[in-house]
Amino acid sequence: MSRALSLAAAVLTTCVAMASAQAQDLSSVWKGKTVTIVVGTSAGGGYDTYARMLGRYMGRHIPGNPTMVVANMPGAGSHLMGGYISGVAARDGTFIGAPFSAQPLGPVLEDAAQLRYDPARLHYLGSADVDAFLCIMGKNSPVKTFAETFQTEMIMAGTAETGSTGYLPVLLNNVLGTKFRMVVGYPGTREMTNAIEKGEVHGMCGMNWSSIQTQYANMVKTGEISILAQESLTGHTEMDRMGVPRTGDFAKTDEQRKILDIVYSQQLSSRPYFVAAEVAPDRVAALRKAFMDAWKDPDLLAEAGKMGLQVGPVSGEEVQAFLAKIYASPPELLAKAKEAIKVKR
Repeated sequence: MSRALSLAAAVLTTCVAMASAQAQDLSSVWKGKTVTIVVGTSAGGGYDTYARMLGRYMGRHIPGNPTMVVANMPGAGSHLMGGYISGVAARDGTFIGAPFSAQPLGPVLEDAAQLRYDPARLHYLGSADVDAFLCIMGKNSPVKTFAETFQTEMIMAGTAETGSTGYLPVLLNNVLGTKFRMVVGYPGTREMTNAIEKGEVHGMCGMNWSSIQTQYANMVKTGEISILAQESLTGHTEMDRMGVPRTGDFAKTDEQRKILDIVYSQQLSSRPYFVAAEVAPDRVAALRKAFMDAWKDPDLLAEAGKMGLQVGPVSGEEVQAFLAKIYASPPELLAKAKEAIKVKR
């Protein structure tokens, strides 16, 4: 063997040994431990469904193969859970947050001083899917088309004013001129759809298309609920094929479109997951890899297929880059977007 080949072989052997040693070190981090996914919504909804599926498979892809459990901590648009993960739970890679899609945009759309933590500092592991947000209505709704919402009041359910289901209808009121009236305080989508079915409210905005497919398809089939509009500028292929109008098409100015685009951009990370800012970089990298590997696991994909669950993972690096771009938008435009989601008292 030549000297050059011998040197190359030695370097390769060293790299393999270092990688093996690192894997062993990380295995000791999680071996025999429990990793908890804390969902920032109530049990039974779409976010909870995705988190519980992830919990059944991600452990086999984390070094040390820890046990995975799922807990729920709804409240304040997932910020109650965000504060817990950031300031109370162990910040060693054994606690993962699963929030509403709007949570990462907290520093942009909310008063950052009022939050108990900084979502911009979190390490995002990725998103389980890129989804479409929809406004839905019950059979008792006084309107039958989105165009009618500009003349007739419609009562909409939401979790909190700071949550996407709370401020997306308000956004449409302030930017486009719809006449939605909000009733907030519902823990999650399950409770909101129950309220629609009972006639307590007329509808809601911020429902995910994947949730419609997996959990509420029968309600659509029976006519208990129907899709009023897709909250988008670009549209979803299937929604466009069905002829569901895009709220963005009702914008009259370029500024209105830009404001809607900032708020709607959260669809690119519609099922986000994160760990605390203090989690070590090598552990973040290992969890990001495990996250992506889990969503590509053949067993998970088989189960998702049986459930009709849409899976299209986005990496943690992509989510982090997307958020950095949004955070760097012109301050005056971010200020207008923040103002656009506030209820006018």
